Amino acid sequence: MINRTMVRTRVVQTLYAYYQDPTKTQLEAKRELINSYSSIYSLYMLLLDFVNELTLYAEGQLEEASNRAKVTHQNWVPNRRFVDNKLSAQVFENRELRNYMQENALNWDSGMNAVEAVYKELKSAPFYKEYMQKEDATYDDDRRIWRKIYTHLLPGNEALEDALEEMEVTLDANHWTTETDVVLSYALKTLKRFKPESDAEMPLLPMFDSEKEYQFGTELLNYAMQHHAEYSEQIAAHLRNWEVDRVAFMDRVIIEAALAEILNFPDIALEVSLNEYLEIAKEYSSEKSHLFINGILDEILKNMKEDNKLIKNIKE
Repeated sequence: MINRTMVRTRVVQTLYAYYQDPTKTQLEAKRELINSYSSIYSLYMLLLDFVNELTLYAEGQLEEASNRAKVTHQNWVPNRRFVDNKLSAQVFENRELRNYMQENALNWDSGMNAVEAVYKELKSAPFYKEYMQKEDATYDDDRRIWRKIYTHLLPGNEALEDALEEMEVTLDANHWTTETDVVLSYALKTLKRFKPESDAEMPLLPMFDSEKEYQFGTELLNYAMQHHAEYSEQIAAHLRNWEVDRVAFMDRVIIEAALAEILNFPDIALEVSLNEYLEIAKEYSSEKSHLFINGILDEILKNMKEDNKLIKNIKE
């Protein structure tokens, strides 16, 4: 589930925190990187479990409405289509999800404001009304309503972001936010994998697709820390009328991480590495940082190419 884009971002964040704290050891930095992976995976599990929480909340609302109807002697028949959703029942019964939530003491107790807010939005959504008014609902209908919830109501939802921050799953020890919408896409991908015949043993996405992805992050962090002095000198040597101390610290970290990847992972295309770190700069540094970083990397790599120190091809 955790891809190289996420790994690169976490490595940059870990390096930034490591260089900011002179008392921190390289071993501690490596542990922080590993812990940050767990944070992302816990977020994935919580966002999957949101199916259960929203369903339980909806059922509670039906019970309250039923009790009010009894008190006022109204003849009210509840529409249980949403709370009896077949996909919801499968997610609730999923053994891997239940075990992970229990073993890691994860729950939505402090995030019920988000559950309530999303339910209110859902009740007024045209796709929900259409679903509830169907004469019969198929398994595809049950799955489709959740796809729309995860694509229309959850991405960018402020109440959800606040709840996740309150639960401390979008934040690691250094207060770096995880891209919730990216992890949401993996939760949605998982929901799409459920079939009518899926049982409690239905496998969820693993933390990493392969050991190779995990190793990539560890090795990248190691190379960056080991060659910190060398990369710093490269940056300083290619600054024009600019002192290295005046360069934004995050920009320097991103350049060093990019150099660590470009110079030590020959199987990764140069353009891929460059684009990935420029995107990180757009997200985590100043508005024009990606232009500055691109210029510095371009100068460094061209010189390395001329000195036969770069084994990758670089476009002129």
